[in-house]
Order: sequence, then structure tokens, then C-alpha cells
Amino acid sequence: QVQLVESGGGLVQAGGSLRLSCLANGGTANFNALGWFRQAPGKEREFVAAIDWSGEHTKYGDSVKGRFAISRDSAKNTVYLQMNSLKLEDTDVYYCAASHYASIPSGVNGYEYWGQGTQVTVSS
Repeated sequence: QVQLVESGGGLVQAGGSLRLSCLANGGTANFNALGWFRQAPGKEREFVAAIDWSGEHTKYGDSVKGRFAISRDSAKNTVYLQMNSLKLEDTDVYYCAASHYASIPSGVNGYEYWGQGTQVTVSS
């Protein structure tokens, strides 16, 4: 069983930066990739970024390409999401998720484990 714990959310002004962290407890043998999704009330969960546990492959959603960067520290069992040039529309609850698939999924159905989410609010 994998438990995911997100941290690092908060309030930031437009144009600013935040770094989210996701600590994976329960053993890295249970998953091959970790990803970030986000969701606003009444909307579908949106793919943001994902990375395989080797760190060799990453994938990004179109809305964050060039602004967000995902990385992992295998020694700490932690994945990071560096968010730069934040926009008002980046305001959402951000969720960390883990997948056992060898290829990095971008759909919610590709992930078996989910964290509880961390709120990111971008103000003008």
C-alpha cells in the first residue's frame, strides 16, 4: 500500500513561484511513476505532470509546459513540482498520484494511489 502526502501549497501572487512536494510512503516497488493532477470545484481532474521513478522520462500537460518542472529525489521517496510564472488559472487543489504502469499515464484512470491534495491559490 502506497501513501502519498503532499505539502507546499499556499497563497502566491501571479507571476510568483511555489514548490510542491509529495512524499511516497509504502515502498517504491509498488509504483513506476508519480504524477500531479489538479482540480477546481465542479471541474474534472486535470493532468499536470508526471515522472517515472528512474527520473529519465517526464510528461507535462499543455497548460503548464515551460512553466512547471517535475523532479524526484529517490533517496527521499519524494517528487517535487516546481511551479513558476504562476497564473490566476493555476488556482486549484493539487493532487499527487502513483501509477504502476511502465509508461507514464496522463489520465486519472492510470493511477491507483492518490494523496489528499494541497491547495494552491494564485492572487492578482
